[in-house]
Amino acid sequence: MGTAEKELPRIGISCGDLNGISLEVILQTFNDTRMLELCTPVLFASAKVVSYHRKVCNLMQFHFQQIKSAKEAHSGKFNVVNLWDDEVNIQLGEIDLLVGKRAVDSLQAALEACDKGEVQAVVTGPIHKAACYDEKTFPFHGHTGYLASRYQSDAIMMLMDGDFRVALFTDHIPISKVADHIKPDVLEAFLRRLIDSMIADFGIRKPRVAVLGLNPHAGDEGLIGNEDQENIAPVVAKLREENQLVFGPFAADGFFGKQQHQQFDVVVAMYHDQGLAPFKALSFGGGVNISLGLPVVRTSPDHGTGFDIAGKNEANEESFRQAVFAALDTIQHRSLHKDLQSNVLKSQYKHRRGDR
Repeated sequence: MGTAEKELPRIGISCGDLNGISLEVILQTFNDTRMLELCTPVLFASAKVVSYHRKVCNLMQFHFQQIKSAKEAHSGKFNVVNLWDDEVNIQLGEIDLLVGKRAVDSLQAALEACDKGEVQAVVTGPIHKAACYDEKTFPFHGHTGYLASRYQSDAIMMLMDGDFRVALFTDHIPISKVADHIKPDVLEAFLRRLIDSMIADFGIRKPRVAVLGLNPHAGDEGLIGNEDQENIAPVVAKLREENQLVFGPFAADGFFGKQQHQQFDVVVAMYHDQGLAPFKALSFGGGVNISLGLPVVRTSPDHGTGFDIAGKNEANEESFRQAVFAALDTIQHRSLHKDLQSNVLKSQYKHRRGDR
């Protein structure tokens, strides 16, 4: 007698900026029908915009299923939740505020479905910050800030390509304000959250963490700024005393130049370009952006809207494909971690009662 097949994870997908390459990489990813054997995709957009991009991408054999909510998603199909019926004036390669609003609508709908358990993770298409930003409705400079606000959580932005991971202590803030953000208590809390996420989301029981310095040569013993000695090194030392595998601060140039990142599970950069410039130079098109420290699983490709190549069928979907894989891996790791924690609690309870 056969057993019932396990239901595939449902992956919610936000459409991103419709004037860019987002829908192109989404459709190209799931044009490989083997992906439908791994998960059930649910795109939050409209049938009209999917049909438009299907034609532009010359994917007229690509089939999709229209549904009213993620609960209706069909396994083995590419599902589209029809969020709006009106026409969207798509101008490939152009910044458009209405298109930006549609991207935000899609993002919010995907997250709402995830909050309700209708999808198990959300993979977000790239948005254009200028098109989405609105002081009243979306006063954020990207996904990470919005997610942190929505879930009242200190979300961590991390880029990954296989075992190469770079987490950003600060992300979308001016370089002139970075030093003011590096306070020992804030850095310590950040590193503890990061370690917890590496355990729960990646199954790494004792993560090796490298912390980069702020100043050139990590301050050169205080000759080039005091932040490294006064605000970073003491935090690293404190965590090491607790037997955490945290090391640094390292001078960023020599660290990546010597390929030292290969010796660690995650590298912490003090600011955006310190981490992302070497990451994108060393990563080969398969990078993934993952938000840590959230109650939901969220990943995205590590590229932007690609306005310069929109509609030219030149976009590479590999990063989006890897974002889906990363979401599936994280779902599994979180489930295993939850089971492990539950078993530990049960064991402790039995021990207290004297059960053997």
